Amino acid sequence: MKILSLLLLTLFLGKGCSDHQKQEIDTAVIEYVANTRGFYQKITIEKQMVAISSDRSGKEKTIPTKISDADWKELVNCFQSVELDSLAKLKAPTEKRFYDGAAIANLKITYKDKNYESSSFDNGFPPKEIKKFVNIITSFAKQNNEN
Repeated sequence: MKILSLLLLTLFLGKGCSDHQKQEIDTAVIEYVANTRGFYQKITIEKQMVAISSDRSGKEKTIPTKISDADWKELVNCFQSVELDSLAKLKAPTEKRFYDGAAIANLKITYKDKNYESSSFDNGFPPKEIKKFVNIITSFAKQNNEN
């Protein structure tokens, strides 16, 4: 009887921990900003909607568009692998932004009323730990430019 109760307790606790660790993107707001003196782009993702702005002053009214289910699923999978607490500690692989060789980019995630922000990196050259996630985010702006 002790073995059975121990086994059930182990399964119950193990299941509870794995569900608790899963990050839910539905409650997150993701902002990607890239800018230089002559360029500005802000991509905001919230609840399967993406809004893209090129107005630095914020006066431009952006029209959110729905993210396709396939793209959303891919974004959700990448989001779950992002370690939010270590986002600020990630090292940029290149330093082109120091001599105007690339726009300065930042990633900010607001999740459960807490802000997580990356250190600056070159637009197009994110840290390897978030590269796939950032590439998916920036692909929405490329899709928007094609339409």
